Amino acid sequence: MLAIGRALLARPRLLLLDEPSFGLAPVVVQEIFRLLATIVREDNMSVLLVEQNAHHALALASHVFVLETGRVVVDGTPRRIADDAAMRRAYLGE
Repeated sequence: MLAIGRALLARPRLLLLDEPSFGLAPVVVQEIFRLLATIVREDNMSVLLVEQNAHHALALASHVFVLETGRVVVDGTPRRIADDAAMRRAYLGE
């Protein structure tokens, strides 16, 4: 959270985040993503998020790129990704 706060002090138009939930307790992950949703909504800030927690990423995203070994295998809206049975099995644990 400190790193995100420091980045926000510069008032960027684009916030780049690489695995902000990595190694954090679930309650802290929830707070991080709640904070990011607020930033996107209230500050109208663009966020480029690299995240393995697909459920949280889909909830925050307006557009999704799914990468596999460095290549885009599918892209689209979060709804399109979540509604795709193959994507749910491969990335959402369903």
